[in-house]
Amino acid sequence: MNSTLWKIKTFDEFTVPELYQILKARVDVFVVEQNCPYPDLDDYDQKAVHLWAEENGEVLAYCRIFDQGIKYTEASIGRVLTTEKARGRSLGKRLLQYAVETIENRFRTSEIRISAQDYLLKFYSGFGFEDTGKKYLEDDIPHTEMLRK
Repeated sequence: MNSTLWKIKTFDEFTVPELYQILKARVDVFVVEQNCPYPDLDDYDQKAVHLWAEENGEVLAYCRIFDQGIKYTEASIGRVLTTEKARGRSLGKRLLQYAVETIENRFRTSEIRISAQDYLLKFYSGFGFEDTGKKYLEDDIPHTEMLRK
């Protein structure tokens, strides 16, 4: 039985293999699977808290978390993913739950802003995120800004 390990680290705490696996998962999902060439390495990783689930050193679910004033006035969560082989195991739900708890505990706020791909609006609304009405195309994918108060 594989056991899922949850990890949370700042950029400077990464081991090289961890960083490699995270970047690989992001490229696999956002660039390859969603067929979207975009600058994943955006110089924000250094300012983020990284949260992920792994098994045998392989990343299954991941997101990065920002304190207030970095991406938005509010705290934020981004690069949310579950790898193809890990889907259907509710890891995305646990990931979001842990991300919200991390923001509340580390940054002492419950106001969180995200940029959600439109097909995930219902998923995020289950965590108290509300559609702000701000909609836009990012890398040819419809997004909506959502806010959790």
